[in-house]
Amino acid sequence: MGQPAVFALRVGDIVQAIGGELIGNPDTLIEGIAPLDRAQPRQICFLSNPRYAAALPGCQAACVIVGPAMREAALARGATIVVADPYLYYARLTQLWRKQHAAWSGDASLSPGGFIHPSAVVDAQAQVHPSARIGPLCVVERGARVGAHTELTSRVSLGYGCVLGDRCIVHPGVVIGADGFGFAKDGERWEKIEQLGAVWIGNDVEIGANTCIDRGALSDTVIEDGVKLDNLIQIGHNVRIGRNTAIAGSVAVAGSATIGANCTVGGGSLVSGHLTIADGVHLSGCSCVSKSITKPGVYTGVFPLDEHGDWERNAATLRQLHRLRERIRLLERERQP
Repeated sequence: MGQPAVFALRVGDIVQAIGGELIGNPDTLIEGIAPLDRAQPRQICFLSNPRYAAALPGCQAACVIVGPAMREAALARGATIVVADPYLYYARLTQLWRKQHAAWSGDASLSPGGFIHPSAVVDAQAQVHPSARIGPLCVVERGARVGAHTELTSRVSLGYGCVLGDRCIVHPGVVIGADGFGFAKDGERWEKIEQLGAVWIGNDVEIGANTCIDRGALSDTVIEDGVKLDNLIQIGHNVRIGRNTAIAGSVAVAGSATIGANCTVGGGSLVSGHLTIADGVHLSGCSCVSKSITKPGVYTGVFPLDEHGDWERNAATLRQLHRLRERIRLLERERQP
């Protein structure tokens, strides 16, 4: 028996497709993309962080993608693609690789045309663009809309009346359009508030596995163009997230909060309800936002990690800060002439 065929791309074809300056043989075949320190002779890798430059001389890759500052060092070891931003180039290379590999392997779910898996349920009153791809066990309810070239991978639930724009990617287990958390107190019991809004999601949005986006109470929950959501995120009802904002895993955003455009939210952070975060705000991981942020910048709201005994003592001191402040003020007044 012969060896199975291996997918490969010419270095010259990569450069022709996504640009860059190639110094080396354009006919060199690339069979994979790998990290700098683990790349093999028929793979391509990239160097974007100068901290890893020490690994460059010993790299075995067929070709390395570098920025202008590393040009000479990369050429000393072999074939090189020089680009302004190696990390961005790497991102575009992964897209090219996936697209070309899908075409080579005949993967129906990645073909240019539409695809609806036989196990998916699409309501007769839903609208699915002919180029959209609906994977196994997905549910698209009545009145929902799926835009052009959007992919629901598997077990995705798109609730009634909810809208997904063009070129979105929705990963397994995502729920879009479940009821928001709305109840009114009636004595000792809770009376449900029906959630009559929907979810509106723009173009070029990616939503990670098992993330939940609740429908609005009256108006819609809105996720604007270009937003990227990681896995296991909770977006409450009537939240609005501005364009090109990226949110890492395990973040919870409470109802009616507004997050501006071009923000980043670190993993495990919490955003309280009914507040506003301005455009261009960057939250460190595990931050807790309990009041509106009106100016762009980097914000951190984390009590530092410490050994448990020290943490307890520091926490006890924090509880006394108000009284300590008042004592200092009193002492200062007593010392004044």
